[in-house]
Parts: sequence; C-alpha cells; structure tokens
Amino acid sequence: MPRVLIVEDDEAMAIALRDGFEYEGYAPVVAKDGETGLRQALAEPPDLMVLDVMLPRLSGLDVLKRLRAEGSPTPVIMLTARGQEIDKVLGLRLGADDYVTKPFSFMELMARVEAVRRRTSGAAGGTSSLESYSFGEMTLNFKTYEARRAKKPVDLSQREFQLLKYLIEHRGQVVAREQLLYAVWGYERIPFTRTVDMHIAKLRKKVEKVAEDPRHIVTVHRVGYKFVD
Repeated sequence: MPRVLIVEDDEAMAIALRDGFEYEGYAPVVAKDGETGLRQALAEPPDLMVLDVMLPRLSGLDVLKRLRAEGSPTPVIMLTARGQEIDKVLGLRLGADDYVTKPFSFMELMARVEAVRRRTSGAAGGTSSLESYSFGEMTLNFKTYEARRAKKPVDLSQREFQLLKYLIEHRGQVVAREQLLYAVWGYERIPFTRTVDMHIAKLRKKVEKVAEDPRHIVTVHRVGYKFVD
C-alpha cells in the first residue's frame, strides 16, 4: 500500500485529504506543520508528499528546499492558493513535481497524483539503464544525482537531471515541448508550455559553455528541443 504524507495545517482539509487517500487505497500520514512534515519525510520517506505552501513553523517552500538539499527524490505535489503564482514558479524551480491550486476537487488531485507516480516509477517514458553520461565539460551521474563541469560540482535540481536524462536518451531527435511535459512532468493534458522553456533556459546556464549560443541543448523553432553531443 503506497504511503502518502500530507503536510497541511488546515484541519478540515487534512481530514478530507486523509479520508480521500484512504478510500483510494493509500496509507496516509498527516503532519500539521512544516518542521514535523520535513522530519517525517526524512525519517521515513513516503511514496508521495502533498505539501501545502503556507504552513506554520516552516513554509512548504522551505520544506521542499531542505528535502531536495538532503537528496530526497520523494515526489512532491504542492498546494497553492489563488494568486500565489510566484510560489508555483519557485516550487517548480526547487524541485516540486506538480502543484494544485485551491480550491480543487479530489478527483483533480488524484489525476495529478497518478500522473506523477507513473512518471517517477518510470511508467510514463519507460525505464532506462542510463546511469551516467559525459558531454562537453559535463559529467553526469543519474544514480547519485551528481553533476560536474570541468571537475567542479554543479548544482542541478532533480527536475533538471530528469530533463537532461530524457533529452540525452533521445539525443539527435527533436523532442516536442508537449512530449517533455508528458514524459518529465507527467502531464496528460498540456496546461502551458512556458515551464519547459523556463527550465531549459536555466539548465543551459549550468551546462552550456555559452548559454546564449547553446551547443548541446538546441532549440528547434516552433517544435521543441534536440540534444547534440
């Protein structure tokens, strides 16, 4: 039975989520503040975390940041309120796998949960044996999530590793933005495409010698991207 950690300080919301996940065959655990949620996530990693942005003691964004800093690959879906667009962007940059805006239906949340779990389990894009790869000045280890550029450590988020891995696995091929959103983000319906462009731009600054004139992550106008050795 998959475990889901719900970090939510609103008691009514937490109870509703707990009951919903129990009905769907999950084993839910509830934490009412950020510090408790982080401690539980590190002590006994769940299969999925549902994490509210606005939490007492430690915000959801801080929880996510510390979780990823500890190397935790736990899939995280963030809950944000309307008007918190900046929190959505920050959450994605920090390594969130998806977000849901309040108010939302439990059916919508479950659809996101299933999509994220398919992606993180390898079902969305198939499993891969690629464990390491080198190009240009970069050396990547996809098992340990370590990256080096000219032998110096490079800080890549889990999402950036996943994005790079997918592009490398399809090197030489043109990969559409929609394909990346499905395979890397787990979306079944395409909400918007700017998130791909945003992540690619950030990634180029870390792995390309000249980000404005990329050699390896090449834009294919009006289509998507292509990885070139």
